[in-house]
Amino acid sequence: MRINMTSVFVDDQEKAHHFYTDVLGFRTKHDVDMGGGARWLTVVSPENPGGTELLLEPAGHPAVKPYRDALIADGVPLAQFAVDDVHAEYERLTALGVEFTQAPIEMGPVTTAVLDDTCGNLIQIATEAPAPA
Repeated sequence: MRINMTSVFVDDQEKAHHFYTDVLGFRTKHDVDMGGGARWLTVVSPENPGGTELLLEPAGHPAVKPYRDALIADGVPLAQFAVDDVHAEYERLTALGVEFTQAPIEMGPVTTAVLDDTCGNLIQIATEAPAPA
């Protein structure tokens, strides 16, 4: 068993598509008109285009808003993405205007930072420390 797809609820698919591709650097995998203004819109890592897809899912279900509001109020990220160097990615994204709610911080074997995806979610980026030799 493996993870094939996961999703984040987004307020605006076009805005999310821009942020996740043009800012974060993901690549579009699927962009299919589903009617009614919704799209089957997935992105993937350019490092693994056949890997796990992230569905940028419309946040229309009534349970989404209170769920995301509670997560944001508590500072809890909806998703986490691995990066090679949190500090370098923080600097790159900050230069692009991305707002962070948590600057890079070391937490044992992992360094994390938390950003606002402009679409209603907090996203954590993380780098795991190399295993001791």
